[in-house]
Amino acid sequence: MTATAPREDQLWSRCAGCASLLYRKRLRRNLDVCPECGEHARLAAPERLRQLVDPGSLRPLPDQLPEADPLDFVDVLPYAHRLSAARASTGLAEAVVCATATIGGHPAVLAVMDFRFLGGSLGCAVGELITRAAERALDDRIPLILITASGGARMQEGALSLMQMATVSQAIAALREAGLLTVSVLTDPTYGGVAASFATNTDLVLAESGARMGFAGPRVIRQVTGRALPEGFQTADVLLRHGQVDMVVQRRSLRGRLGALLAATSPARAARPPVPRQEPAPLRERLTGDGAASADPAAAVTPPTTPAAPAVRDAWDTVRMARHPGRPTTLDYLDSVFDGFVELHGDRLGGDCPAIVGGVARLADRHVMVIGHQKGHTTAELVAHNFGMASPAGHRKALRLMRLAARLGLPVVTLVDTPGADPGVSAEEQGQAAAIAENILTLTVLPTPVLAVITGEGGSGGALALAVADRVLMLENAVYSVISPEGCAAILWPDRSAAPQAARALRLTAPDLCRLGVVDEVVPEPSTAAHDDPAETAHRLRAALLTNLLPLLDVPPAMLVRLRRQRFRRFGATRAGARAGVR
Repeated sequence: MTATAPREDQLWSRCAGCASLLYRKRLRRNLDVCPECGEHARLAAPERLRQLVDPGSLRPLPDQLPEADPLDFVDVLPYAHRLSAARASTGLAEAVVCATATIGGHPAVLAVMDFRFLGGSLGCAVGELITRAAERALDDRIPLILITASGGARMQEGALSLMQMATVSQAIAALREAGLLTVSVLTDPTYGGVAASFATNTDLVLAESGARMGFAGPRVIRQVTGRALPEGFQTADVLLRHGQVDMVVQRRSLRGRLGALLAATSPARAARPPVPRQEPAPLRERLTGDGAASADPAAAVTPPTTPAAPAVRDAWDTVRMARHPGRPTTLDYLDSVFDGFVELHGDRLGGDCPAIVGGVARLADRHVMVIGHQKGHTTAELVAHNFGMASPAGHRKALRLMRLAARLGLPVVTLVDTPGADPGVSAEEQGQAAAIAENILTLTVLPTPVLAVITGEGGSGGALALAVADRVLMLENAVYSVISPEGCAAILWPDRSAAPQAARALRLTAPDLCRLGVVDEVVPEPSTAAHDDPAETAHRLRAALLTNLLPLLDVPPAMLVRLRRQRFRRFGATRAGARAGVR
């Protein structure tokens, strides 16, 4: 169990993790993290703020509230006496300290709980202070960061304490509706009513290394079940594996991580200054069709002229090219096409599917939310990522990140490379069909630009779950189909050996799909293939993304949704029949 950080007047302290005797000043220089075993000691709220915020930027918010003992509660001691003792020992008015500050130059409101004060319990005063902090964030149009450390609701205030879970949650909902970022940082411990409300219903949930979080505490669970708990139960690393937190962060990295997230979601983006277009004048003329900029926002998403058709390759050869183990993956592109990627984990329902990766990144000077299928290159990597076949948890993780992007006004870029959704029994039991349907439905109404790229295999509904977009691009040697050639051959041909014939019949190559209007633009690959020159492929993809994304940024959200719906409505029976003769 993590120990509270020692007092300043102690010269030495003993680590609760490894029992090493540590020089106090050395431990403080290491942010109260044991240099021998990495144990993170609990921090008082004032020390936490000193570690996190920019020097000189801290401005405490008022914390004086009327005395509250609504139930005149008395156990061994009157509740009022416990409050007085807590204030005397901590120097705090309550179990939370709220302030405005900057982190990495980016403003935020912070509410930091202090476990020393009656176990960081959530009472009426704590709920009021956090709610006021959220309202200040709303007034100032800046993010809210909550640092939690609590045993749960304050029993001495009964049902009134329970109500604070709803009160604070409503304040967070108002920030979400306003498109302002909310972040919680779980520290050790975070339990009960705090865990079941504002610690986990923020946009992002980070966990400090060594933190524990749950609704019921381990002792209660053992008493109720009579069973020993699994190793690592409710710890940060286990929470990450089960998709309940976005990331686990060492204390020394926490300030930098928060700064990166605040930078990616800064409200200053909303007042985006004009940026010179990177495309040449002829492209702007093609976008408007008459050589002049059009006043109609719909003109901004008229497809640019398709580049010269690439060399024709047999469809089956293209299928094998798309499946080549050396072909760049989503993580490769995140490293070469984008900058500053910060990965976010979990579906918040119990899973973190490794077949889907996503998070915030920069594309040139613009922050975006990137979501993609991840396969791998080696057999071990492919197995670890389930060959890019997403589970329901993966689709729900993608859905969470899409909705977060919409609230924050971030464009969404998806990278599609999957043979299809996970076909396993457990995936079916967990609602695979419903998870895909929900993604497709959400993307049709997502009020932010969506740009999809088929980078390798685009297999069936698993691909479409990330590909309902304003613009759909496709790498030259990628494929996109309702079914795999092998599956099609098994159903419609005598055996799977007819897969090459099925590939040709399915018209699953980029040129075919561009002619059919399914794909808006083909991104040429190097003369051989993407896996032979990943750097050049990344360069071309980056240029294509910028060319297609920039016009979308000028389109009002309501118009984006209407045009996206129109884009997919055009694939009705009459239009499909008209395309049937196109070759």
